[in-house]
Amino acid sequence: MKTLDLHSTISFCQKEELSAEDLRLVERAIEATERSYSRYSHFSVGACVRLADGTEVLGANQENAVYPVGLCAERTAIFAAQVQYPQQPIVALAIAARNEQGNLVNNPVTPCGSCRQVMLEAEERHSQPMRILLYGTSGVFIIDGVRDIMPLAFIEDSMK
Repeated sequence: MKTLDLHSTISFCQKEELSAEDLRLVERAIEATERSYSRYSHFSVGACVRLADGTEVLGANQENAVYPVGLCAERTAIFAAQVQYPQQPIVALAIAARNEQGNLVNNPVTPCGSCRQVMLEAEERHSQPMRILLYGTSGVFIIDGVRDIMPLAFIEDSMK
């Protein structure tokens, strides 16, 4: 038997340590939490993607009484960006969330598996990794590409 040793690199910093560009993206994701429709979970998630040309696109989770019909903030932002600007790679994505009391969550919020797969496909589509900023009041996780949070990725080559 052989053992694979997989490594991920994730940085952690305080919000004040972010570059002006990254801070703006995080602030926009926080702003997007206010656009969430989370009537059932009361967990409001916001996302903001930055495209290669500097365009920013917001997303927020959208729930429905029929739970599988809802959509996460990350996917609403990514899908909107890909429809409106199909030739522009996504270079960065920030995610923030508020709890049931309306407070920003303490620990950085992480994307679900479905969102990670969509993020990976967006990277593959343009052959460019996206910088990921996961915000919590305790600090920010900074990840240089989806493969750091999804090392055994299912991509087109997986089907060959």
